[in-house]
Amino acid sequence: MNAAPEPVTEPVRRQDLAVDPVVAARSLLGTVLTSTTPEGEVAVRLVEVEAYRGGDDPASHCYRGRTSRNEVMWGPAGHLYVYFVYGMHFCANVVCLTDGVPGAVLLRAGEVVAGHDLARERRRTARRDADLARGPARLTTVLGLEREHNGVDLTDPEAPVRLLTGDPVPDERVRTGPRVGVATAMELPWRFWTDGSPAVSTYRRGTRRHRIKLTRD
Repeated sequence: MNAAPEPVTEPVRRQDLAVDPVVAARSLLGTVLTSTTPEGEVAVRLVEVEAYRGGDDPASHCYRGRTSRNEVMWGPAGHLYVYFVYGMHFCANVVCLTDGVPGAVLLRAGEVVAGHDLARERRRTARRDADLARGPARLTTVLGLEREHNGVDLTDPEAPVRLLTGDPVPDERVRTGPRVGVATAMELPWRFWTDGSPAVSTYRRGTRRHRIKLTRD
């Protein structure tokens, strides 16, 4: 049986995202990301996210400075940062901090709460609904997010991709741990997830090879 979507009536406010990515990551649990494409609409409740800062975070895309690829990460907050990785798939992030200061939260996993038929069509290999958006590449796939969505203002109610308020996740259900797939600063507990959600992805420790591959794509 499909879970009923939470009541979501308004976009997340930009000022609530213009904070340290670690703070923003915690607050993003339970919010709903809704994407409207010509094929239809899919909404995902976020259950796993991962914070990345800028110049003081060696695992961040912005650690070595501003480029055409990471431009969106420099603000303003509330925009979508989408990048292609491993030559295979897209990952999506919510930009945080103040304009000119880089930082973002990687969207790692979610539970589909609307548009199940379209989500299943896009992820035909998923064995169960909990696997539809379980992992950053699967999440972007079910939402139909691609390079063209890079820079979308998630706080704009008329945008094709919107970040909406949902039911906050209580502290007793929030877990933290090391980030996934990074070769540096891997010990930082900047990954947040909702305890008990079957959509949370499997933890995999990063390697040097993964880090090099990520930054060159």
